[in-house]
Amino acid sequence: MNFSQFKRSTIGAAAAMVAMAAIGGTAQAASIAGAGSTFAYPIYAKWADAYKKLTGVGLNYQSIGSGGGIQQIEAKTVTFGASDMPLSAAVLARNGLIQFPTVMGGVVPVVHIAGVGPGQLRLDGATLASIYLGEITTWNDPRIQRLNPKLKLPATAIAPIYRSDGSGTNFLFTYYLSQTNPHFKARVGANTSVQWPVGIGAKGSEGVSSMAQQTDGAITYVEYAYSIQNKMTYALLTNRAGRAVAPSSKTFQAAAAHADWAHAQAYNLILTDQPGPDSWPITGATFILMRSAPTDAKAAAGALNFFSWAYKNGDAMAASLDYVPLPASLKAEIQKGWPIKH
Repeated sequence: MNFSQFKRSTIGAAAAMVAMAAIGGTAQAASIAGAGSTFAYPIYAKWADAYKKLTGVGLNYQSIGSGGGIQQIEAKTVTFGASDMPLSAAVLARNGLIQFPTVMGGVVPVVHIAGVGPGQLRLDGATLASIYLGEITTWNDPRIQRLNPKLKLPATAIAPIYRSDGSGTNFLFTYYLSQTNPHFKARVGANTSVQWPVGIGAKGSEGVSSMAQQTDGAITYVEYAYSIQNKMTYALLTNRAGRAVAPSSKTFQAAAAHADWAHAQAYNLILTDQPGPDSWPITGATFILMRSAPTDAKAAAGALNFFSWAYKNGDAMAASLDYVPLPASLKAEIQKGWPIKH
């Protein structure tokens, strides 16, 4: 992981194209300011709506991708940043930050192929990487057909679509492809922003989803909650145990069960390609980044109040969107390390 590359994944001109997601109503003085992860946006929106109804405090959250989130917390323009790529303890210390996870969930490949419905197409990591390397160019390629002997696939050209913005979804996806395909690891690697050999770039989950839905033969990747909300055609993935699994709360939980948070320094833990017959291969946690010495203690306390409430009351809401809540013992341990009392 290259933090300088990560930090350069800035919102730049994209900021003008991304509308502020004012969750829970119009921004007010008491609102909490955050920015970053699109992966976490659905659950933060759901939590924020319930929290505002209870407390009157809203959340202004810019769903701009993890690259933008880290830039904004570095620039002190938000109270918290949100990232799906965990930072190392050294990077956190160097930049005056702390991080903690909120929920776990999955990234899923989605396709637009005539005659193919959700869960009908099977892929594996090596084949998926070969598609994004430009080595597999049509849907009836023998390598895809071998994984789908009973599915009639068209000779349609594959149109890979990728996130062009600095994104934690990018990181989880490329980290998994690097784990399962040495050529991809050597040529592309894993980061929030990479140089894709082929394909079409689009900004944010909204951008790649819209592009995929308009493009025959398209493939892209989004967080699971987003794919469900937008009725997208997801693919099955062959996991490390050799089983084809569908994305669901059950398969995310199976992968999350292997999370060894106790030995993860600064909660730096990646959950892709976990063992187990039911594990979804592209599972990951999403993280909050805050200043270790906040300049605005009141704003920081307000944000921590929100996350403390979500830890206590938000598990059922998270599960309803197929995220995996954190263990109660982990949530208690995390709160002990928060920079100020809340």
